[in-house]
Amino acid sequence: QVRLVESGGGLVQPGGSLRLSCAASGSISTINTMGWYRQAPGKQRELVARITSRDTTNYADSVKGRFTISRDNAKNTVYLQMNSLKPEDTAVYYCNMGGVNTGWRTDDYWGQGTQVTVSS
Repeated sequence: QVRLVESGGGLVQPGGSLRLSCAASGSISTINTMGWYRQAPGKQRELVARITSRDTTNYADSVKGRFTISRDNAKNTVYLQMNSLKPEDTAVYYCNMGGVNTGWRTDDYWGQGTQVTVSS
């Protein structure tokens, strides 16, 4: 059984920073992609950033230059450093792990979500 645990959300003022973490636990061999998505009230879930097993990254245009995604394969953990936060970044942020290989099958997993609120 694979479980994802997210942390690091909260309330921050505009221009501030937060760092999100998502750790996967279980009998994991490899993880292909790790990513962050977000969903604001009344909107569809959207990709924020993603990193592959070769450390190739891609970002939503709205966060380029402000957010940085990274991964620690030894810890099966993905991070999202968010700087220069704006009120429009307010959303529930979800961690996604794609192509998680447990030795006998490969699946995708989602975290439970963490709230990020940017407000003065």
